[in-house]
Amino acid sequence: MFFAQFQQLDTLIFFIVALIIAVTVHEAAHALVAYWQGDQTAKMLGRLTLDPRSHMDPIGTIMLFLVGFGWGRPVPYNPNHLKNGTVSEVLIALAGPASNIITAFILALPARIYVATNAALPEGQVYTFLAVVVTLNIFLAAFNLIPLPPLDGSKVLYLVLESFGVSRWRILSLEQYGPMILLGLIVMDRLTNTGILFGILEPIIAFLQFLVGASF
Repeated sequence: MFFAQFQQLDTLIFFIVALIIAVTVHEAAHALVAYWQGDQTAKMLGRLTLDPRSHMDPIGTIMLFLVGFGWGRPVPYNPNHLKNGTVSEVLIALAGPASNIITAFILALPARIYVATNAALPEGQVYTFLAVVVTLNIFLAAFNLIPLPPLDGSKVLYLVLESFGVSRWRILSLEQYGPMILLGLIVMDRLTNTGILFGILEPIIAFLQFLVGASF
């Protein structure tokens, strides 16, 4: 169970708060960029906000605790209203992971400054909380960059396929199989304990940690 990673109550509470922050920032960023790209759907549905109640998905949150992955409420948009077609869709998709990376970078700064001046890792509840928030934001960004529907990285895959002349309807047909492939990877990883999913995520996480400069 995912709870096994949180033996202390305070760390579990930190994780819950960090989860709310990461998902809220992620989904709000999708909504904001969709609005910037010309679509009013998210704004009309009240998603252009940092209020967690607008972005948290109850089932997705429960799944995160049960099997180690989850999701927020997807931000809807109308592709017909976007200024730049597929490019706008890619920008909307990448806004989520980018917001998590930026959040991690900002919240990792205190620890980086502390390490630079003290040559040691910081201690205390404040730094423990920051470490959890930074780690969760990096993980959420890395997970969503996997190029499988319905994850954000799939939009980049679509743009690449379109540039090679693959028709739009063939690309959209991938959305039927992407979730099944992703679910299959997660289930196989959980049942066999082979670390398949972590093997996919590890280089992405390592790169993002380097980019963020996390010292935790």
